[in-house]
Amino acid sequence: MIYIAICDDEEKIVEILKNKVMMFLKDNNIVANIMVYDQSRTLQYDIEEGKHFDLLLSDIEMPNIDGMNLAAYMKKHLPEVLIIFITAYIKYAVDAFELSVFRYIPKSSINTRLQHALKDAINMINLQADKYYIIETPSRIEKIPYKKILYIQREGKNAVLNLIDNSTVKVRKSLAQVFKECESEDFIFVDRGDIVNLAHIISIKNGIIELKNGTRLPASQTRLNDIKMKLSEFWGNQI
Repeated sequence: MIYIAICDDEEKIVEILKNKVMMFLKDNNIVANIMVYDQSRTLQYDIEEGKHFDLLLSDIEMPNIDGMNLAAYMKKHLPEVLIIFITAYIKYAVDAFELSVFRYIPKSSINTRLQHALKDAINMINLQADKYYIIETPSRIEKIPYKKILYIQREGKNAVLNLIDNSTVKVRKSLAQVFKECESEDFIFVDRGDIVNLAHIISIKNGIIELKNGTRLPASQTRLNDIKMKLSEFWGNQI
């Protein structure tokens, strides 16, 4: 799923951009979530609340928070976000370049240049895409890189993601559901209550799995051979 934000203080322009983006996505069979904003401050609030975006289409001259400041803010909180400025003011092109903005499109050229810019942006997002677990609730969207997940543990009716920075993220889902959503061979059940990221295992001794941060988890005897085989394949050699 690709997450796209469109921001312009002119509602008419927002609607035009949304329709053009939706048409592009449909024509190219791309699944995306689109959020539209006619106030840049509202978009900033949503980012503060944890919303994630892969791509921003924005005007530059807007009240309260202009496009340049909005771009700088987004780059700080979402460093991988791609930004396409769509504006009538050519004088900002140099500043946009200095902000590492992905594309700059004059409003007079939307019909001829937007599709090419969207195609390049989507290709770039797919090329840069790592593996992530997405948590989406009515109040937030959170994108957690697989590489930051040490292990996932059952806690009552919840699954708790234990991360490499020693923080935890709780999801009100079963372990089996989270495992299915990950869709990755990098994770494996080591017993009924624990899923481990193979990338963070440093050893298996006497049925105990040791992770890079020192965490030690017992492995089910019935799963031990399968765990060793999967880890061997992951490492590329025999344990």
